[in-house]
Amino acid sequence: MVGEDPSQALPVIFGKSSCSEFVREAFTPVIYHNKCVGSFPGSGRSPEFYEEFKLRLPACVTDNHHLLFTFYHISCQPRPGTALETPVGFTWIPLLQHGRLRTGPFCLPVSVDRPPPSYSMLTPDLAGELWLPVCRNVWAWWCDQQLVALPGMRWVDGHKGVFSVALTAVSSVHPQDPHLDKFFTLVHVLEEGTFPFRLKDAVLSEGTVEQELRASLTALRLASPEPLVAFSHHVLDKLVQLVVRPPIIGGQIVNLGRGAFEAMAHVVSLVHRSLETAQDARGHCPLLAAYVHYAFRLPGTEPGSLSGTPPVTVQPATLARGSGRPSSLYLARSKSISSSNPDLAGAPGSVDDEVSRILASKGIDRSHSWVNSAYAPGGSKAVLRRAPPYCGTDPRQAIDRNASRTSSYLEGATSAPSTSQPRLTGHKLLHEELALQWVVSGSTVRETVLQHAWFFFQLMVKSMALHLLLGQRLDTPRRLRFPSHFLDDITSLVTSVGMEVITRCHKDAELAEHLNTSLAFFLSDLLSLTDRGFVFMLVRAHYKQVATRLQSAPNPAALLSLRMDFTRVLCSHEHYVTLNLPCCPLSPPASPSPSVSSTTSQSSAFSSQAPDPKVTSMFELSGPFRQQHFLAGLLLTELALALEPEAEGASLLHKKAISAVHSLLCSHDADPRYADATVKARVAELYLPLLSLSRDTLPRLHDFAEGPGQRSRLASMLDSDTEGEGDTGGTINPSVAMAIAGGPLAPGSRASISQGPPTASRSGSTLSAESSRTLLVCVLWVLKNAEPALLHRWAADLALPQLGGLLDLLHLCLAAFGHKGKKAFERINSLTFKKSLDMKARLEEAILGTIGARQEMVRRSRERSPYGNQENVRWRKSITHWRQTSDRVDKTKDEMEHEALVDGNLATEASLVVLDTLEIIVQTVMLSEARESVLGAVLKVVLFSLGSAQSALFLQHGLATQRALVSKDGEGLTGVCLAPGQFPELLFEEDTELCADLCLRLLRHCGSRISAVRTHASASLYLLMRQNFEIGNNFARVKMQVTMSLSSLVGTTQNFSEEHLRRSLKTMLTYAEEDVGLRDSTFAEQVQDLMFNLHMILTDTVKMKEHQEDPEMLIDLMYRIARGYQGSPDLRLTWLQNMAGKHAELGNHAEAAQCMVHAAALVAEYLALLEDSRHLPVGCVSFQNISSNVLEESAISDDILSPDEEGFCTGKHFTELGLVGLLEQAAAYFTMGGLYEAVNEVYKTLIPILEAHRDYKKLAAVHGKLQEAFTKIMQQSSGWEPQRVFGTYFRVGFYGARFGDLDEQEFVYKEPSITKLAEISHRLEEFYTERFGEDVVEIVKDSNPVDKSKLEPQKAYIQITYVEPYFDTYELKDRVTYFDRNYGLRTFLFCTPFTPDGRAHGELPEQHKRKTLLSTAHAFPYIKTRIRVCHREETVLTPVEVAIEDMQKKTRELAFATEQDPPDAKMLQMVLQGSVGPTVNQGPLEVAQVFLAEIPEDRKLFRHHNKLRLCFKDFCKKCEDALRKNKTLIGSDQKEYHREMERNYCRLREALQPLLTQRLPQLLTPATPSLRNSLNRSSFRKADF
Repeated sequence: MVGEDPSQALPVIFGKSSCSEFVREAFTPVIYHNKCVGSFPGSGRSPEFYEEFKLRLPACVTDNHHLLFTFYHISCQPRPGTALETPVGFTWIPLLQHGRLRTGPFCLPVSVDRPPPSYSMLTPDLAGELWLPVCRNVWAWWCDQQLVALPGMRWVDGHKGVFSVALTAVSSVHPQDPHLDKFFTLVHVLEEGTFPFRLKDAVLSEGTVEQELRASLTALRLASPEPLVAFSHHVLDKLVQLVVRPPIIGGQIVNLGRGAFEAMAHVVSLVHRSLETAQDARGHCPLLAAYVHYAFRLPGTEPGSLSGTPPVTVQPATLARGSGRPSSLYLARSKSISSSNPDLAGAPGSVDDEVSRILASKGIDRSHSWVNSAYAPGGSKAVLRRAPPYCGTDPRQAIDRNASRTSSYLEGATSAPSTSQPRLTGHKLLHEELALQWVVSGSTVRETVLQHAWFFFQLMVKSMALHLLLGQRLDTPRRLRFPSHFLDDITSLVTSVGMEVITRCHKDAELAEHLNTSLAFFLSDLLSLTDRGFVFMLVRAHYKQVATRLQSAPNPAALLSLRMDFTRVLCSHEHYVTLNLPCCPLSPPASPSPSVSSTTSQSSAFSSQAPDPKVTSMFELSGPFRQQHFLAGLLLTELALALEPEAEGASLLHKKAISAVHSLLCSHDADPRYADATVKARVAELYLPLLSLSRDTLPRLHDFAEGPGQRSRLASMLDSDTEGEGDTGGTINPSVAMAIAGGPLAPGSRASISQGPPTASRSGSTLSAESSRTLLVCVLWVLKNAEPALLHRWAADLALPQLGGLLDLLHLCLAAFGHKGKKAFERINSLTFKKSLDMKARLEEAILGTIGARQEMVRRSRERSPYGNQENVRWRKSITHWRQTSDRVDKTKDEMEHEALVDGNLATEASLVVLDTLEIIVQTVMLSEARESVLGAVLKVVLFSLGSAQSALFLQHGLATQRALVSKDGEGLTGVCLAPGQFPELLFEEDTELCADLCLRLLRHCGSRISAVRTHASASLYLLMRQNFEIGNNFARVKMQVTMSLSSLVGTTQNFSEEHLRRSLKTMLTYAEEDVGLRDSTFAEQVQDLMFNLHMILTDTVKMKEHQEDPEMLIDLMYRIARGYQGSPDLRLTWLQNMAGKHAELGNHAEAAQCMVHAAALVAEYLALLEDSRHLPVGCVSFQNISSNVLEESAISDDILSPDEEGFCTGKHFTELGLVGLLEQAAAYFTMGGLYEAVNEVYKTLIPILEAHRDYKKLAAVHGKLQEAFTKIMQQSSGWEPQRVFGTYFRVGFYGARFGDLDEQEFVYKEPSITKLAEISHRLEEFYTERFGEDVVEIVKDSNPVDKSKLEPQKAYIQITYVEPYFDTYELKDRVTYFDRNYGLRTFLFCTPFTPDGRAHGELPEQHKRKTLLSTAHAFPYIKTRIRVCHREETVLTPVEVAIEDMQKKTRELAFATEQDPPDAKMLQMVLQGSVGPTVNQGPLEVAQVFLAEIPEDRKLFRHHNKLRLCFKDFCKKCEDALRKNKTLIGSDQKEYHREMERNYCRLREALQPLLTQRLPQLLTPATPSLRNSLNRSSFRKADF
């Protein structure tokens, strides 16, 4: 109720679901009646109630607002004339007491009588004891003391509490905390100045209020967290007011600055701890940040006070009328209150204006932070902005819109504030007081402030900005904006905080990181407000602090990382470019940076013509450069330190330093102020030392080349003339590392940069691929935007090694940004998906508990970064969304296409920048003495770019540059002509590898599907041939290289376009026919011959494409092409390498090794013709131990080829170094194929060459590999069946006209190990079925001779038979090991059982066997996997001979099982069981009974009879030995089994005894001379083919 009349009841009680939304009264039922003393009159019982009600309190609660409770007696059996409900009791609760909202539990007395008038002013428990004032005003009551007695009232149970009720308030208006309430009350009383006043039960005067206020400030730390957080903005406002406007008590100013500062520190700490879970990534509390950005105002700058009129007194909603609460306390400001509240709608100066101010007040917006005053609205270079900071005449609008935008107060406004705006005078300045109190604070308060330094720094910055704006000081020179004592305090504060960062770096890394960032942002903001020279002096002092500590720091990397973060924040200033003075001469001023006003400095930016400085100083981190370009010098110095090889924690430092430079360059590139090319060139001058830094860091950049040898070190080829000379042009003086703005530091710093040129021997961690790419992007940006004339002058001053390093850097840029294509991104996407599956598995392990807590802790400790988790956060205060996004599980097709498009554009842009830089280098060295070597290195880079995946746009420009480089007259790049014939002769005579690479690149692009690229490539190749012809009337060298290149392309390139290449060849032929200058020469005829040869190669290419899916036929074609080049060593070597590559691709490592051995033999044959060196192999003969097939390379001799003939044997492989490379590749292939014995033979040839060259490093590696090979031989050669399994061989015969040249041809195929007959049959049948069609191919199931007359002519027949290597007896003496019996194989055997009646198998007396021996043209392994059968021999065995072979085989099996070490009991028992156990048919006993029961009548068979008898004797002896061995191996459980085998053996021996004891009479007589040797193979029937 708002009054005591029933009509004054307010509809604020929330209704039930079936009632109105708000009601004036609500009833609660009685849930239980308890009989007791003191019950309500007329009931005799004590009722119990339980109900909850929700009330919406009015916005302004007064002393009259109270809750009235009425108790009714309900008549269950009403009498006539009596009411159903009878009031029996009354009680109430005033909502306000001493200005505070009453909450909590209450036990109220109940009055029997209705409350008298004015009851709402008192509480029920005091209503019978106090006096009711005549005046309703409490303050008048205390003053006048006019009292009257309250009439007596009747109370239930003698005025005891009988009704329990609890009130709970949920309010954003009422503090609900005594400490906060007392603080607000005291502050208001001091503002009003009315003494004495009542504070609860005490009366305070002017003499005691100061003590109470100081106690209240101290007690703020005891406030409850919830109300303190809710009213934190107002508490902070009042504390700021106490600091800025000290209260006046008794005519004296009471200085409460220290107490207010300490209270502010504790309040900030309490709020931060209460909202710890809501902090952002930088540890900032959003509520405190919102206070600084939105709510903070300097006291006295509210719209009411600015207009000069006092604020309208509004009865506050939180205080009683007489409690003296401040009328200007807008507690509603910290929360958004609905404007639909009718109690607030018409309040003057209330939420409408306040909400407008909140909505208009923005946080510090750095999205447009690069805009300076010259580009501000109305400036000389104005650009379109989202909203100007201040463009009106009403200063209140300016305050409301820009009170929290620091960037709005930088660099001057375009419109001056109104002259009628009042100045702030006679009061303290908040920023000065904060700095002073921080500096003089005690240790406890200082520690608290340091924990939240960001808040106080931002508060100071905003206070300074508001001071300049409201005091009309933006046009004041920066040196005069702030007094000297304040700057001294700032200096002391920065020094103190910097020392805290250094000392806490290793103790509390997280706090040190936050302090470091806060300090950096503070100094960055000071650059916009104060004298910049002063700020730079602070920065230099901080750097000196860090440098001093680095000398003794246990972990310098952590401190360097913090300083890198500090530098990154400073360089993120919106006027970074202007602060670096990019357009001033490179001469150091008196101070680190001149203090110029923003308007004058910006108006002159990028417009003045800079004088010609020392170019060398501009490309180095020299003292003048760092003094003139202060911030850029800091950044690049930090980058140089991070790239040092000795730097600790290098990975993180690399990433931070490089990403800082990269972020700045990205912002420059996107900034519309720097869109003009001239302006961007000035900006690029700030980063010119980056080129020297990157060049010096080149040895430790990630190698993006695809394989060894791909990335050429061009610096080495230019280093011959200057070896031993110090290269000081691109190095950094040691003092540069730590010197800031010209101030050198102690030379003993651990992080100092070492002198001297970069060398490959400098150890250090290699940069990651990501960091290297980012650094190279920065280099390319500088090269692209720097002034070409400046680069030209710089390149002219470089020494040859430095120029070579620059070319190597450009080469690496091309390798790093090569176009990958869509497939690469799809592959990366699949790898990312696998990574997500791994994370899912980890999560499942954690949930299921399969991984222990200790293991998980160890894993996390390994993965955790030692520098915290803020390394990827971009240093911006107002935005925190920039982080490395987590890997997505998958990407859509559009996303992958977009990434591929961006990658392609980046590759093109990078290549074009490199091409432009190469042209600048060529222009520079065109007239120098060393131009040939430089141009050769330049051409290598151009060739690398042409060899990688490039766009059509770049290829056209690249080919044009290539033509200009190799043209005879030198005309091309800039109209400067080369001396005639110089560089082409170098290309054609001295560096054939360069010529070969050029021909290969041009031929590849001649086959391009893009006509423009084909046109340029054809022109380039034709001009190359023409140049070669003009030099010596013959272009044999180019002809050879072109032919070799085409052969290489045909053998290695999958998507080679034969049709487009033919068009290009026709174009070149047309050029030759229409060339008027060479019409009288033989050039056109030679070109025609070359084109014919190339067309023939392309024809073979077509055949190879037809058999692309048939590896055997494809290798045969390549073999045939290689044989065709028997008289051309270069081309034969090329095709041998192509075959090796194809074999390696198919997994045929042994064949690939043979190809490399043949290639090495070919080179050795050529070297033997040139000179006789003892350490070199004597031609092909020296390779016979590796392969007997290698003798076919001996066709190269003096009658066929002269070594000195033009164009022959000119490749890089026809040298000793090339021979070494071929032998190493052969050894590598042999190792992969498991042929370790062949590795030894290869190294026997290689070691003498290495010894002659004293190459001990390679010798050590070779002997290490030999040790590994011999170790593997020992490990894999134990037992009867070694672990190594070599190839499996099959005889394959082709029959049918459909096979063409293969008809009636037999081959021996070498298949991978453990290939079964069914597998090769299925493979060949499937392949030829796909080629010839269904129901055409038929597999011959047997191995009998094929009668072609019985075959159908329309079908194709394939006969496949498993064959085994065959060795004569004399061969087995040399082929001891398993490797020997599987290497160098020429003869193979397969057996075919048959009977005279045509069946394959029959009874023992009629079982014959046909043994077929196949001899191949070459020995396996060869450079092919199938070899034609050149000889066939068949031998037929009689039944007794078949029996002899079977018994000999069984005997060998028994002997091996018996003698095996270690013994194998299972295998021995299996062999024994098959030998002595009873069998159904064709067992040993049956064989003896068939062939030994009777003496043969034919005397020719006596020898076979006797031999079989001897075999059985040997067999019985071996059985006895096996049984004896088995007895020693078995356990007790197998004794019965052993006895059974002994019984079987005894029965077998008894049965064989009479058959083995009979003797042949003829054997007792001497043999006649005419008796032939039945064991001789000539005694058998023989059939030769």
